[in-house]
Amino acid sequence: MRKPSFSLTGYGVGWSANRRAALVAIGLACLLAVAGATAYLTGRGEQHRSSSSSPAAPSSTSPATSDGTQKSAADTGSVPRPPRISDPLAFAMAAAEMLWSYDTRDTSNEQQLTGMQAWMTTESEYSDWASVSAQMPTPALWARMADQQQRATATVSEAHYPAAFKQALAEDPSAITEAYIYAVTVTGQQTIAWAKGGHGAEDRSITLAVQCRPSADCSLVAIAPRVAP
Repeated sequence: MRKPSFSLTGYGVGWSANRRAALVAIGLACLLAVAGATAYLTGRGEQHRSSSSSPAAPSSTSPATSDGTQKSAADTGSVPRPPRISDPLAFAMAAAEMLWSYDTRDTSNEQQLTGMQAWMTTESEYSDWASVSAQMPTPALWARMADQQQRATATVSEAHYPAAFKQALAEDPSAITEAYIYAVTVTGQQTIAWAKGGHGAEDRSITLAVQCRPSADCSLVAIAPRVAP
């Protein structure tokens, strides 16, 4: 019988209205909002879902400590670093794979969060860390997952710009230059395994807001409350 698993991005996220005002001056149908131009992205966790997981998050640079020094790989466990790329679709695919992958055998709850935060944009007016961190299980749940040696890997199949996002850009191409934040929907599959040979797989879909300013590496802005087609 399949044991319950935790899904990071299946951890319902609802967006706070006071953050709605940003991103790409686009009114994305599922309300991806943040703060800046017109409806886009930002949110806060709502409900917990314990069926597969997806925390880890890479970063092009290691997160800095309070004294300004760089944290070592040990501080982020198995969480990969984000790729240094400037293409929104490619970055979103990497971010989704990161979010759908984790290993409680060698990574603590704190390390997972640290690794995920390294993917976030450093522009505080757009960063919606709440919508990303809300995907994480509590330390107590993470400990139970670790007891079962739960881990997950992911395979990404495709990424595309949601129809509403493309329409909004077509109507106002200059809107993207406000914050250079793009909505990207990614699909793939997550494979979960645990102690004594237990395993399972689930199809995954997620809509992310990623920031890709000209001549700069992309970064994660937020996770949408629901998938945008």
